[in-house]
Amino acid sequence: MSKLNKRSKKVHSSKVKFQAALETIKGEQNQSAVARSYGINANLITRWKEQFLSNGHLIFETANNGVAKEQEQKVQELEQIIGKQTVEVALLKKFLGHYRSH
Repeated sequence: MSKLNKRSKKVHSSKVKFQAALETIKGEQNQSAVARSYGINANLITRWKEQFLSNGHLIFETANNGVAKEQEQKVQELEQIIGKQTVEVALLKKFLGHYRSH
């Protein structure tokens, strides 16, 4: 029985993918030179560059969604505080009104 030599698939970080694609798009070096500098196949950079160009707009959508969710959470917290204070004020008015009538 012969053993099959399986090549392990190297996982590259999103930062490396972004940087390699961006360097290629900028054109300061050709794609082969960028691939050599990262020790990867040039075809891989082609794939990353295509993903970057087709999905790059999502970066801004994600950032805006994060800000919107953060603001929504802050509004909910403030609404809860206002609701509690409204109840406290109503109770205090009732309490003070009860003692004033005596």
